[in-house]
Amino acid sequence: MSTLRTIGLTLLLLGMLLSQFALGEQAGDTASGSDDTYEEIELFTDVLAIIHRGYVEEVDIRDLIYGGIRGMLATLDPHSSFLTPDLYEEMQADTHGEFGGVGIEVTLEAGVLTVVSPIEGTPAQRAGIRARDRIVRINGKPIQDLNLMEAVRMMRGSSGEKITLHIRREGADKLLEFELVREVIKIHSVSGRTLEPGYAYARISQFQERTASELKTLLSKIRVANEDKLKGLIVDLRNNPGGLLDQAVAVSDLFLKQGLIVYTEGREESSQLRFQASEEGTEPNYPLVLLINEGSASASEIVAGALHDHGRALLLGERTFGKGSVQTIIPLSDHSGLRLTTARYFTPSGTSIQARGIAPDIEVPDLELPETQPKGHYRERDLENHFEAQGEKDAELPRIESQERRDFQLMRALDLLKGLEFFQQSKAVSVS
Repeated sequence: MSTLRTIGLTLLLLGMLLSQFALGEQAGDTASGSDDTYEEIELFTDVLAIIHRGYVEEVDIRDLIYGGIRGMLATLDPHSSFLTPDLYEEMQADTHGEFGGVGIEVTLEAGVLTVVSPIEGTPAQRAGIRARDRIVRINGKPIQDLNLMEAVRMMRGSSGEKITLHIRREGADKLLEFELVREVIKIHSVSGRTLEPGYAYARISQFQERTASELKTLLSKIRVANEDKLKGLIVDLRNNPGGLLDQAVAVSDLFLKQGLIVYTEGREESSQLRFQASEEGTEPNYPLVLLINEGSASASEIVAGALHDHGRALLLGERTFGKGSVQTIIPLSDHSGLRLTTARYFTPSGTSIQARGIAPDIEVPDLELPETQPKGHYRERDLENHFEAQGEKDAELPRIESQERRDFQLMRALDLLKGLEFFQQSKAVSVS
């Protein structure tokens, strides 16, 4: 059988399969609507055959089909994309929490590769790359014609390899150049500790397969360290680019006894989901403050929206990123995959945060406080031959790290929790 005839049969089979899919999807449509769909698919297969037969150089049929799929997805939204087998494998590595790269979560915004957030403790974060930075070149190559996953793949690589990013930053009069060295990015999604007796801090950097269980373990250790007298908790979701929906639900469930956490709406029945909180395993009802900023996206916005709508947490910081869509990963027969936007999600109050984000209850800008310097003033204890105080000595407080003290938003959150505790205690005191 000739090569041309083989290609023709292949294209005919492809057309038949596509037609069956389209007609099955439109079973309720009119006959004329089905005919229109068939004609459009026939147009696609005609072009595929013409290019394969007549293009000036021989082209692999798979490359043409992959290109056609990318073109289809490019007409949709920035978060839908085609994953070649290599990219599909890399995506799975992301959710497991280990890959080779520089540690940046990115999105396509108006066709421009934009940093959602640098991942904590990675080369990108240490070099000073920020949320909202726009990447225009990778290793000197302009990237305006690349889709999201292709750009991500260019930034991935073996540990020890160098990579240069050219970035456009708002307020900068020229492109910024960052030379980074790739590392094995091992994302530990949860960290934290006691800041002061009764006041604790938990940082969630990304929502991965074990995030909820890691947070539960951390909180158990913190409660033990504070003899179950936790007066307040700060959960830091700043620069958290999101991740797995089920983990966002599980984290929210840790702090809610009942009620709706999030619901999704899509065209297919399988995309119409409602997630409810359960009382089992719920944390005690201590005061809770969530830190958010413009790098808080997707799954972190689900947590912020759920806890805020139920009145369980105060939000402090800056408005979030505003990604209110759900992507489903669909594996294909050749080990490639589709990352397809299949639903919108809504907070318990019915609010969609798509392209608008979640506003904080208390807006606090992202400032870095300067190191405190001695003011040169004396206190009584500095004077020679001063009297010592009577009674018990003041309790020693755990040392708050210098970097934490310079974090303006974190310190304001801690002040807020202390203020809440003070007023709760003052209301409990009877006045005669």
